[in-house]
Amino acid sequence: MNKLLKKVSYSLSVALGISMISSAAIAKTELTMYYPVAVGGALTQTVDAIVADFMSENPDIEVNAIYSGNYDDTRIKALAALESGKPAQLSVMFSIDVHELRELDAIIPFDDVVSTSEEKAWLNSFYPSLMENGIAAGKTWGIPFQRSTIVMYYNKDAFREAGLDPETPPATWGGLLAASKALTKDDGSQWGLMIPSTGYPYWMFGALAMQNGQTLMTSGDKTNFDHPDVVAALELWKAFGSEHKIMPEGTIEWGTLRQNFLEGKTAMMWHSTGNLTTVKKNANFDFGVAMLPAGKRRGTPTGGGNFYMFKDTTAEERAASMKLIKFMTAPENSAKWSVATGYMGVSPDAYETDTLKSYVSDFPPAAVARDQLAYATAEFSTYQTSRVKKGLNDAIQAALVGSKSPKEALSEAQAAAERILKPYR
Repeated sequence: MNKLLKKVSYSLSVALGISMISSAAIAKTELTMYYPVAVGGALTQTVDAIVADFMSENPDIEVNAIYSGNYDDTRIKALAALESGKPAQLSVMFSIDVHELRELDAIIPFDDVVSTSEEKAWLNSFYPSLMENGIAAGKTWGIPFQRSTIVMYYNKDAFREAGLDPETPPATWGGLLAASKALTKDDGSQWGLMIPSTGYPYWMFGALAMQNGQTLMTSGDKTNFDHPDVVAALELWKAFGSEHKIMPEGTIEWGTLRQNFLEGKTAMMWHSTGNLTTVKKNANFDFGVAMLPAGKRRGTPTGGGNFYMFKDTTAEERAASMKLIKFMTAPENSAKWSVATGYMGVSPDAYETDTLKSYVSDFPPAAVARDQLAYATAEFSTYQTSRVKKGLNDAIQAALVGSKSPKEALSEAQAAAERILKPYR
């Protein structure tokens, strides 16, 4: 009897051991990643493909990518998930969200997660201009991925028709105004220029202000909305429509501008480089891409999204998140992403891959946003970004529609920003 019990006990032990080994073998670290789909390009398919490749190489990690709308939608949904007790482990959100996310104590700095010399080198491998919005209080909180600058798309066929050199886009404000006047048709069928003023008006305005020698903020708690050079930049934007008649008066929709360009309703547009691949695929005319023109200097803010890691995560989830982020920002994947979407490769090494070398050689416009980083600054970002940004957006639109003068609108926005930001100084 004792022999039988020992045999049964042994068999159960073996079975249990095999079961535990089997369970360990199939145990996976699950990651939920919120991802913004905001502008042109087959983003979801591209992200899905990269994630599928990652899971193939890392069968112990399961990634659930949730496509969550625009950047604001993504932030709201990701933070709501944190509150619900079913948090995500990582997300791509606006690079400008860094102060707000830190204030909410929702994210952790990558400095606290990287450990090896290889990981520390990786942290320093990205373009410095793209890192500006991700660094605060001496630590790195965001890693660039879906990143952009504003570029100028122009219709080369329209340039030829107007007697302009299609290979020499305007490089200064004076040249922009002259070319736009030549390109604007009296019957209203074609405007010379359109700059969007809904969706992300502060972003476009950041470019104009910088071209006039001034940034919209000097730190997370200090804005420059009422600086004379900033006011003059808004006066120029308004004058493009009201005085010079080279673009429609009032506001211009972000969401429909790309289609207006593709349909020939405007000969030039300022828009995200994230539209590049879609424009390339759909334009039935010869087009070019150029850096934004210079006033006192060239200038554009960077834009787009960074990877963030949430604080409410386990050590295993953080390690898995790091693996995923490193994989998605690796030079070859960053290069594939750039080709598929028009967004930038986020590191110099991405442009050394055969993928981007070949693509840029065949299609030089793919390098414009990257080259423009030499003139770029951080995108507008402060504490209480949503509130401060709304005040600025409202001021820009009030000036453009003529309900307030640029000086009056920006002075009011500056006063509101002072009230909001004073406690952070």
